[in-house]
Amino acid sequence: MSPHPLSSSKPAALSRPASLRKIAPAQAKALLDSGAALLIDIRESDEFAREHLPGAHHVPLSGFNAADFPAERDRVAIFHCASGARTAEAAPRILTTAFAEVYQLEGGLAGWKKTGLATIVNRRMPISLQRQVQITAGMMVLIGVVLGFTVSPWFFALSGFVGAGLTFAGLSGTCAMASLLAAMPWNRRMLA
Repeated sequence: MSPHPLSSSKPAALSRPASLRKIAPAQAKALLDSGAALLIDIRESDEFAREHLPGAHHVPLSGFNAADFPAERDRVAIFHCASGARTAEAAPRILTTAFAEVYQLEGGLAGWKKTGLATIVNRRMPISLQRQVQITAGMMVLIGVVLGFTVSPWFFALSGFVGAGLTFAGLSGTCAMASLLAAMPWNRRMLA
């Protein structure tokens, strides 16, 4: 197998950088179309179900294990998330995979779309739980503030309660609002 255009002459173990190298969406698509690379989407299941890149392999970051790729020593992998932030954060784990070379898709899914490249969208699936939590929490804070100024100052407590809940979620890694929203009827078919 001849090396692809991004290969260096050094063995992967010697040339692997300390952080993920970024690859432009157009360049990534060319590698994917040629069969020289594997695309790995590390977003969570609800995000992947709603929209993903053609040919992407879904390996959620929450269940990511570098040892799951033992037979991939000769492959190039391009990892992506929604914007690139989670991929960059997960770089130490991604860099321990057996892939010959690993890249981060510049801008993630958003960068791919900004370039005008196609995605697979399933509009029957609900928006991601993360966005549902953001919308719900934001609306609850806004309602608490508006009602606090117009009806009774006691409604400010609603905004404080949401703030405390989000702080607890950030510190503990568990989100009661996300759990509640996941149990809603519009989300049940996604999780089934």
